[in-house]
Amino acid sequence: MLSKAGLEILDVLCSGREATTQELAAETEHSRKHVYRVVDDLLDAGLLDESRCHHNQRVVRATDDPVVEAYRHLTSKLGHVDWPELLSPATIRVCWYLDEPRRITTIADRLGITRQAAHKALSPLKNRAMLAPSGPDYALADDLEPLLSFVQEVVTHEHRTRARNIAPSATVEWCDPKRALVHVQEPEDTDALQHAPDWEMTGLAKFQAYGLQFFLAGEPAFWYAPDNPLTPADIVCQTLVLEADSRNVSYAMLLIEQEQINEDELIETAVWYGIESVIARLYRLIEEDSDTTDDAGISLPSAREYAALKEQYGVA
Repeated sequence: MLSKAGLEILDVLCSGREATTQELAAETEHSRKHVYRVVDDLLDAGLLDESRCHHNQRVVRATDDPVVEAYRHLTSKLGHVDWPELLSPATIRVCWYLDEPRRITTIADRLGITRQAAHKALSPLKNRAMLAPSGPDYALADDLEPLLSFVQEVVTHEHRTRARNIAPSATVEWCDPKRALVHVQEPEDTDALQHAPDWEMTGLAKFQAYGLQFFLAGEPAFWYAPDNPLTPADIVCQTLVLEADSRNVSYAMLLIEQEQINEDELIETAVWYGIESVIARLYRLIEEDSDTTDDAGISLPSAREYAALKEQYGVA
């Protein structure tokens, strides 16, 4: 996650200029040793490029990484704000959840922190009137869309970097500040993530743990969520996030029935993935045992097709 010093260095370089580490130390008022360490981190993250000038001095410049571009956009639209002073790593994580009105307890629970810690992370925004009034809920003010875009890029970049350090072909399919769903393209990356701590296979590849074994086309998906067990409700949602074609939809419905997943529980989980309406439609098809029209961008099996699939896998 970007530190205050990292943002201060981006502030200096986002205009397109180059600077030596000595110049960065002078402009940010950090020690040269600290600037060297932060610059190394930004280089490793792909946010800076480096060259050498006379006397072999390091010269760095900002790249066109989406994080850098989002920060450029943020500072161009809201340049009067001291963003390095405002955006601690904790504030960035909390901001992720402010795309819509949410209660502080909901945000704290999702991040696994105390309400006091969530309030502390929000206080810089509240002190600058950056939150839209929504009763007991919090959301970013309407004109802060560039901040939300930047926060989303930072969090996604963090997960992408973590995954690709282990599996270079990994792509992030969904994430929040503490969790990520990634897909890989190469068998060696599958093997690497299978043996990596904090990563767990998910999607259709995980169905075999529930007595439902399917042919898997391509490499499996993986889930990163330290200290958060992977539930059947999560697996259903992740399967549909990866691909909401008729095959994945049918198998997701099988897992719902096989594990007798409660509708309210699954819809509560689906809210975080943005597919609660899809889940509600699946339950209507399961419970009514009849066809339903497809008006939500997903491919639903017919009642007859699904009944045949249930019989094939012995799902009551």
